[in-house]
Amino acid sequence: MLRWYQRSLAARPLLTQSLTTAVLFAVGDITAQQVVEKKGLKKHEFARTGRMFAYGGAVFGPAATTWFKILSQRVVFKNKNAEILARVACDQLLFAPTFIGVFLSSMAVLEGSSPKEKLEKSYWPALETNWMVWPFVQMVNFKFVPLHHRVLAVNVVSIGWNCYLSMVNSK
Repeated sequence: MLRWYQRSLAARPLLTQSLTTAVLFAVGDITAQQVVEKKGLKKHEFARTGRMFAYGGAVFGPAATTWFKILSQRVVFKNKNAEILARVACDQLLFAPTFIGVFLSSMAVLEGSSPKEKLEKSYWPALETNWMVWPFVQMVNFKFVPLHHRVLAVNVVSIGWNCYLSMVNSK
């Protein structure tokens, strides 16, 4: 399986990372509905899982892949620890606030509700929780994970994060 993933990543990195992201966003939502919310199969909201899959594959996967490439090319210092801190700062002060807003707005539009109301209710709590989790994750990611595996590493941690986002969004 890992060998197949490596070959796919080498041949079509954006497509591979986007599909991986779509699947893992859906897994996060399934985890939220079945493990946390204990909905059971009969009450499972398949449209909600589909929205998470679509957002992960069409929006977040390509954006994160491109973002990590930009950071690796543009945020470069001789001191590697300073470089990691600068990348984390960029990630947490530019990418995270933007994409939490994009996520909540996108979900509101796909659900037929008001993006403004969703943002007013959920944006700051989600961003504050993000800042409690992701700076440490991204420090480890930027320090130890090769560029071509960073989206996958984030996606694995994101199973729990997407579970959280799905719950925040569904309230």
